[in-house]
Amino acid sequence: MAAADSPSTALRRRDLCSRGIRLAGKMRADVVDLLDTYVEQQGLDASASVAAVEGVPVAAVERWDEQTGTQRLLENLAAYRAFRALLAQMLEEQREQLGEADAGLGRALAAVLLQVSAFAYHLEELLRLESRGIPGEEEDGPPPPPRLSLFEQKLRGLGVLRELAQWAVRSARDLRQLAKPSPATGTAPGLAESP
Repeated sequence: MAAADSPSTALRRRDLCSRGIRLAGKMRADVVDLLDTYVEQQGLDASASVAAVEGVPVAAVERWDEQTGTQRLLENLAAYRAFRALLAQMLEEQREQLGEADAGLGRALAAVLLQVSAFAYHLEELLRLESRGIPGEEEDGPPPPPRLSLFEQKLRGLGVLRELAQWAVRSARDLRQLAKPSPATGTAPGLAESP
């Protein structure tokens, strides 16, 4: 793949990765703030243990250092697409539960949803730069959620926000890894490789 080796492509990749790292850092800070507000508004204990939530992508990965750049980007894209659907659902549930009684929490959820959407688009840009096909949306969306009680919805929301904060950390780490030039070729590691 000659395009992956060109200096302009490498410079554009580094620029996209740097911007992505900043976006992930801002998103994490906003999610942590939202998490505090969410816990308080929903009457939850901040230390509440939440089991794995169905449909929520898990940020932890075994053998992270063995992944190619393309694998990292595809996993991140799938995760943020899933979070986009989950946050939209949380926002809808929030409006149904509280109406306009707590517009602040709704605005904060909407702002994070917008950041997640922007970050997914940013990842698509990186994949396009590498001449990789972008998977269709239907492949990544979570299954329709089962009907949950109000308390279960609150706990699921807590789990979604906690995992999203972890993904923001992982995404910044993935993008730092992608931005590093390979000593031999000067290209980002793993991006020129086939998945």
